[in-house]
Amino acid sequence: MFVHMSIHYPKPEKEQLLIDSMHRFGKAMEGKEGLIAAHTTKDEDRGRLIGLAIWNSKEDWLAARSAMSEAVKGDPFEDWEEKPPEVYHLFKV
Repeated sequence: MFVHMSIHYPKPEKEQLLIDSMHRFGKAMEGKEGLIAAHTTKDEDRGRLIGLAIWNSKEDWLAARSAMSEAVKGDPFEDWEEKPPEVYHLFKV
């Protein structure tokens, strides 16, 4: 199992634009080999947006990366976020 998790810090007035981008990123994963689940979530206490994608393997995630990157190509994240996202690549231990 391989998990790609990103924690985003949206500017309040740009939150919906970032959510839409995260949904496009998630949509690009659909139908890709090895995808188990993908979700865009929000922490209700801190207002952070969290993307979570669970894959069978890191290799499956790597094979799908170009489609995901293409889906958000040109999105001005630096204008939408307070600071760069934290990105985690997790594996079962």
